[in-house]
Order: sequence, then C-alpha cells, then structure tokens
Amino acid sequence: MRKFEDTYRHKGLRKKLMDTLREKGITDERVLEAMNNIPRHFFLDTAFDNIAYEDKAFPIAENQTISQPYTVAYQTQLLQVKPQEKVLEIGTGSTYQATVLAEMGAKVFTIERQKKLFEKTKNYIFKSKYPNLKFFYGDGFEGLPTFAPFDKVIITAAAPFIPPKLIDQLKPGGKMVVPVDEDHHQRMLRITKNADGSTSEEAFQNFSFVPMLSGKNG
Repeated sequence: MRKFEDTYRHKGLRKKLMDTLREKGITDERVLEAMNNIPRHFFLDTAFDNIAYEDKAFPIAENQTISQPYTVAYQTQLLQVKPQEKVLEIGTGSTYQATVLAEMGAKVFTIERQKKLFEKTKNYIFKSKYPNLKFFYGDGFEGLPTFAPFDKVIITAAAPFIPPKLIDQLKPGGKMVVPVDEDHHQRMLRITKNADGSTSEEAFQNFSFVPMLSGKNG
C-alpha cells in the first residue's frame, strides 16, 4: 500500500513551481493558490516523485498524460472559475485538473472514457476532502445532459471540433475552454455562449494534447 506524504521538500518544490508559473504569465492568484495546495506527486507513480514538480507533462496509464502544470494553470485561468459554479470536465485522466477545480470551490463533474482510468477514481485519495467532485465513465462528446446546464466546460484533450452537445449543455453566459486541432498543434479556444444560444470565440496560445476520442474504451 502506497504511503502518501507531503514533506517540506515537496512543499518547497511546489512553491518554486508556482514562481515558475508566474514567470510564464499566470496571473490568477486563486489558480496558483489552489495548485500550491495540491500535492501533484500524489497523482503520479512513485518513480516520478523527485521530478513531480518540474513544469512537464508525464505519462500515466492507458497512454494518457498528466498535463504540464503550466497547461493546467493556463486552462484554469481562462475558465475564470468561481466558487459553487458547476463545471463539466472532459477527460479525468490523473484527476489532477479536476482536483484543482474542486480546490477552487467548483462543483466538478468529470468524465473519463478509459475504463481503467475511471476504475482508479474509486480509490481517489481526496474523496472525503472534495465531496463536490463527481466521477463518471462515459463519452465526453455526449457530456452529461442529466446534470446540465453547466456554468463552465473544460476539455483536457485535443478536440477535432467544438462538440455541439457540450455547447447545448452550457448555460447562457457560460464558457468552454477547449484545445482544438489545427494540423500538428491545438489552438486553445475560449467559447462563450450568448443569451440567444449563439457563441463567440477567443483564440489563445498553441498547445499539444492527446486526442479527444469518441465512445468508451474498456
């Protein structure tokens, strides 16, 4: 049984990582505070313990990755999360991004299509700390119509297009942050749903994500 410890060394490395994120342009102190409060090494295999606080993506099971901290901070900052907002996350992965959102006070509904990764969420280490975080096994393109509408939607994989059903599940005035495929990279977009149901789009930096796939795997 793995023993989870958050030592002074880990906390020091985390603080240093937050300084790096500030230097790279992250300005939302609520995002930085949430990430500083969460032991990222808990979400990785013990083999990564000494490098967990480098600003890098690392492999996890099922050919997926835990996103680079800068990417997590960047997407979260664009999302402009407020306490008590309902947030739909597509791509649970390591559960790290969902935990950041839950730490910020959001009510998080997160979908994972990989059965083995979803099964791991049953042993989620912070289950009692974040009762506002709910895990689902399903197809991200379908979203969670039963729990809609959502204030915010965040997609943590490269979408081939903006999923229309997820736009439908957004509240008027709601926002979606999604990396959309453009050749060999993805453009980070922020979509705002207008009162009449139309959308407006803002484009930001380019990133590299694993692809968002339809259906369930497992």
